[in-house]
Amino acid sequence: MKEGLNKSQIERFSRQLILKNIGPSGQIKILSAKVLVVGVGGLGCPAAENLVRAGIGTIGLIDNDIINLSNIHRQSLFSSKDIKKSKVSVAAKKLKEINPFTKIKTYKTRLTKNNIIKVIKNYEIIIDGSDNFKTKFLINDYCIKLKKKLIIGAISKFDGHVFTFDFKDKKTASLKNFYQENKIADDNLNCEFDGVLGTTASIVGTTQANEALKMIMDIGQSLKNQILIIDLLNLNFRKVRYKKNNF
Repeated sequence: MKEGLNKSQIERFSRQLILKNIGPSGQIKILSAKVLVVGVGGLGCPAAENLVRAGIGTIGLIDNDIINLSNIHRQSLFSSKDIKKSKVSVAAKKLKEINPFTKIKTYKTRLTKNNIIKVIKNYEIIIDGSDNFKTKFLINDYCIKLKKKLIIGAISKFDGHVFTFDFKDKKTASLKNFYQENKIADDNLNCEFDGVLGTTASIVGTTQANEALKMIMDIGQSLKNQILIIDLLNLNFRKVRYKKNNF
């Protein structure tokens, strides 16, 4: 293999390098990619971990929260000894142990209208693992303005939703084509209010990472203009297509 991978990288990523849809050229794309994970919780932890294990070049982590006991059952990068520590600090340390070659940038703050452009402008893909729709709509709006790729996840109980958007394409629908901002409350698809099984978070966060990797390598079928609806209690997975409207 002479496409720019060194011996260590060839060994580390050997099991995905042999996949015909990936190979050395796909791995090089992963190594060059920059992804921001918003919210280092039930979705952000598995999303970040899977991206780092796959060899993502640069990953950003933004969260202003600290770890508490109720996080441990579903936030896979944390353990009991991490309680009361910063989520992004602990996650960065764990991820660096998994893959010391990934560049990790941390932001110990909440994503707001005042800082969002500065934070997201240098990343090509944004993974939303936030736990409230106010933040989700904020990310959606600014990803449209900056023509970013966005992967949104939401979980509650045994259910999950995954959306994929590529706002470089003017025909791409947005979150507002599925949810009306003024008609949805933060207790919709929010595990703090309704509870959640830990495996639901793991599956949805991992699916978000999978969508990001597909985007980076331009392989497979995209979820663009569709929502993946996951019902783990009855083991149903279905995709629903929706159209772009003007908002």
